[in-house]
Amino acid sequence: MSKPSPLKSKGFHPFGDLIGFEFTKLRKGYSQCALQINKNHFNPHKTVHGAVMYSMADTGMGGALYSLLEKDESCATVEIKITYFKAVKGGTLVCDTTVIHRGKSFGFLESEIRNGENIVSKAYGTFSIFKIKN
Repeated sequence: MSKPSPLKSKGFHPFGDLIGFEFTKLRKGYSQCALQINKNHFNPHKTVHGAVMYSMADTGMGGALYSLLEKDESCATVEIKITYFKAVKGGTLVCDTTVIHRGKSFGFLESEIRNGENIVSKAYGTFSIFKIKN
């Protein structure tokens, strides 16, 4: 039996709350999160800081993999490679994440971040999967 994942639950993901993104879709092996851009997300060049998109990919990956975990399992980021294609100056970012492979000890995932119709970033990640120690 997989873990329940709260779609919109303030306090479930404090860092996500801080940045301001929320999950808009969650299903087995997939997640979508969205973020309305504001000036607090900008770097000194008045474009969205890369760490904002990285955080969306990382959290989206955790959410997608979380949907495939058993109640006694958890996961953690091992590595993420992200490529930025285009600077973002406003609007909404949407991150779609899919679990490519879920093994016994590791999961491999892909995230795509869009700003409107434009793909602005793509990320691939590896997560460890482990039993929770009581």
